[in-house]
Amino acid sequence: MRTGGPTRTLRTGPATRFPAPEEQTAPAPAEERGLARDEVRLLVGTRDGIDHVRFRDLPDHLSAGDLVVVNNSATIAGQVDARVAGSGPVVLHVATPLDDGTWVVELRSAPDAARAVLDARPGDHLETGALVLTLRAPYPFDSSPTGTGNRLWQAEVDGDLAAHLRVAGRPISYGYLDRRYPLSAYQTVFSTVPGSAEMPSAARPFTPEVVTRLVAAGVGVAPITLHTGVSSQEAGEGPQAERFEVPEATARQVNATRAAGGRVVAVGTTVTRALESAVTTDGRVGPAYGWTERVVTPDDPPRVVDGLITGWHDPQASHLLLVEAVAGPVLTQAAYDAAVAHGYRWHEFGDAALLL
Repeated sequence: MRTGGPTRTLRTGPATRFPAPEEQTAPAPAEERGLARDEVRLLVGTRDGIDHVRFRDLPDHLSAGDLVVVNNSATIAGQVDARVAGSGPVVLHVATPLDDGTWVVELRSAPDAARAVLDARPGDHLETGALVLTLRAPYPFDSSPTGTGNRLWQAEVDGDLAAHLRVAGRPISYGYLDRRYPLSAYQTVFSTVPGSAEMPSAARPFTPEVVTRLVAAGVGVAPITLHTGVSSQEAGEGPQAERFEVPEATARQVNATRAAGGRVVAVGTTVTRALESAVTTDGRVGPAYGWTERVVTPDDPPRVVDGLITGWHDPQASHLLLVEAVAGPVLTQAAYDAAVAHGYRWHEFGDAALLL
């Protein structure tokens, strides 16, 4: 089975340049490294410079009247072992169910899902437990034909895939972790609505104590829901369509915050995408739900998000374009230079940044 990167690319890549920090990847959750969740490091980047603190210090760097918007999507067990009929073992990542009853899936190399498998073909059958999945077409449907770089597929399922995941599934993980961790390690303090294939990890360092301090300081906290697909691990690949909801109460809080001169701080690229998908023609946020294909970039910048709490992304990842769109390319470059120089930890169990 051929492995490698995709050919679907964004029109332009991020301007931020830094060495791939392979040795700085967090190999385990903070708790396994002797830290509380809110003891991971936090880089605070503003036009005035960069500070290095701990995540529990976040309330000290926001102001009364600001609004922190969080994603309440909970992570599902979206990874199972499978076998391609007539070929060999793979790791199957289940991204999302589609409205027609099919599923979006990704094939990764066995045993640790380190690389995307790219030589699957329409009509291939995958066996996992008693279930059989049949690959129908590349996803999105206008992506490159098989053999030139498909990573995501639309698949028909003979059986109940959701039930199979509940019994046999495990959290989606990649080869850089030191071992597998339970699903509870992939939930945030806000996780209440199951549906994300991968953890909305920007919120992982939040604890009840941090939330309490924010509210006591006059900083609002409001939820949206965006169910993540599988991450764009490959260079230049744009995010797929994702289900989201911005409730009416959150829309009202965002509009009131902006009208009063406060800042809207999105916790993660998922929240930014959801909020910006709910902006109306008059520049306000309205209640919205459904599928979003919104891609926030410097060429199509955010209209309501003023700041971002985020983890650290790989070079050329599409998420970097969103970070640049919110923080600006100069601050983004300075932040990544400082994170590399100061040994910040990367990926879902790593350190964080507040960029204003």
